[in-house]
Amino acid sequence: MLDKLAKKPNDKPCTTIDTLIGVTTEMKGDIVFSGGLRIDGKIKGNIMARADDNSMLVLSENAAVIGDVSVPHMVVNGKIKGNVRSIERLELQPKAEITGDVTYKVLEIAAGAQVVGGLTRINNPAEVVPLRSVESAKKEGE
Repeated sequence: MLDKLAKKPNDKPCTTIDTLIGVTTEMKGDIVFSGGLRIDGKIKGNIMARADDNSMLVLSENAAVIGDVSVPHMVVNGKIKGNVRSIERLELQPKAEITGDVTYKVLEIAAGAQVVGGLTRINNPAEVVPLRSVESAKKEGE
């Protein structure tokens, strides 16, 4: 019991799947969860983990999400149209496609994964480092 209370947000991610959204399932609406969530179906809505936990989201190659996703630990092999925020670890597998801005602490990208949007690394949970635009970088080089 006391071990659970002493858990810190940067501990290892959840290793169990508590909830499964099947390949033939289509949902509309926001999802707030804790623990492990695997999505094989289609979601139109935002996905968010409860604060201060080590939730894990797994998106299979069949999964499609239209909405923002904010989960500490993620493994993505499906499609996301929306902004993604992972305060711990984000793994993009070969069939991952993200259209939106990605904020992460640790990022692993496999060959074939695609991101159409900006990438911002979190140095620590309270600080987000902004990226320079291509135009401002060109002006400095002139």
